[in-house]
Amino acid sequence: MEGGAVVEGAILLDDVRVGRGAVIRNAIIDKNVLVPPDAQIGVEPERDRARFEVSPGGVVAIGKGDVIVEPR
Repeated sequence: MEGGAVVEGAILLDDVRVGRGAVIRNAIIDKNVLVPPDAQIGVEPERDRARFEVSPGGVVAIGKGDVIVEPR
């Protein structure tokens, strides 16, 4: 996890890389996932539902080896 990143209420499995300034809340992220700098996961529920699997309770699930691309 790089500087300025925030991880709250999340489970990160092996080899998850979290970029500088990223925010991860209420998520389960499987192995070998790259979370880019300044990414936001678990912050905006509607945005999360458009990009990821989200449980009825609002937990974001990201599969093994996914590369997350943040819109510019």
